[in-house]
Amino acid sequence: MKILLIQTSFIGDIILLSAAVENLQKYLKPTSIDILINQHSVSLYRGHPIVRKVLSWDKKKNKYPNLIRLIRQIRKEEYDAVINFHRYFSTGLMTAASGADLKAGYTDNPFSFTFRKKVPFSFDKGLHEVDRNHSLLQEAFPVLSSKNLIRRPVLHPLSEDMSKIETYQRGEYLCMCPSSVWFTKQFPTERWVELINQLRFEGNIYLLGAPSDHILCEHIRGRTGAYVTNLAGKLSLLQSAALMQKAVLNYVNDSAPLHLASATNAPVCAFFCSTVTDFGFYPLSDFSRVIEVDRKLYCRPCGKHGHQACPEKHFRCAFDIEMSQAVAAYQDALTYRKTKKGL
Repeated sequence: MKILLIQTSFIGDIILLSAAVENLQKYLKPTSIDILINQHSVSLYRGHPIVRKVLSWDKKKNKYPNLIRLIRQIRKEEYDAVINFHRYFSTGLMTAASGADLKAGYTDNPFSFTFRKKVPFSFDKGLHEVDRNHSLLQEAFPVLSSKNLIRRPVLHPLSEDMSKIETYQRGEYLCMCPSSVWFTKQFPTERWVELINQLRFEGNIYLLGAPSDHILCEHIRGRTGAYVTNLAGKLSLLQSAALMQKAVLNYVNDSAPLHLASATNAPVCAFFCSTVTDFGFYPLSDFSRVIEVDRKLYCRPCGKHGHQACPEKHFRCAFDIEMSQAVAAYQDALTYRKTKKGL
């Protein structure tokens, strides 16, 4: 059986897709598993031991010509099953036109009337995105309903990725990922500075992010100390994930690095500002802490994804977070690390 999985949303969603890949390989052992994702996430599956082929869609440049090209490519592959984890028009069209015998997706998709298997997209309180993916997988392949499915995403850094970060792993260190696509998901710059200063961590602190995050990270580094290293734009997603794996703790926003931590079972402390864990994107690491404002705000959450500015112009969901929670998470991580090492 040749299977194509489609998810062209944000990087975090595509990281979480990896759990579906692992489960299909473990329990169905298909002839091949291919994935169709956005072009910004392709590096996540570079050299992947299970995924045969990665198809990518550039939504920013020549969006619709690229869509037509992909439909032709999908039909040429003659997939037996196409499972669409995305809920919108374009991927629905790809699925409908795929020629696959088994088409599966969410009922919300405009082309769901062409799907042989479909389930509602559930926003039930506390249901993780991986669990939503599982519900669709189990509908498409009923045999999976009786299996103990892998819940944590899995990434596979290559040996060259490990070599790239080896120099940074000498001694104990922290990683911090201060940026996000959405402003209201992002813990404010001055609060990252405050966190670093309050922690008084004696090892190295690495600031991680994309090339576009370099200026933000440099601003934080410049207001802290020489022990803070700006690695934004210097590491790939897989290299960042590998570095995060052995950190004492990783401080992140409700964004892609949170899921990089889950995928490597790295200890993580996640700031949830305008969004909430009920949306289903909380960390899955064995050690995890969620930091959020400790009182109810009338305006929170203000949306499923976030905004480019606070709609109420006060950003209380970020500025009112007690820093003592984040410092306590570090102390808990130290205790967890000692226990894990049997000290």
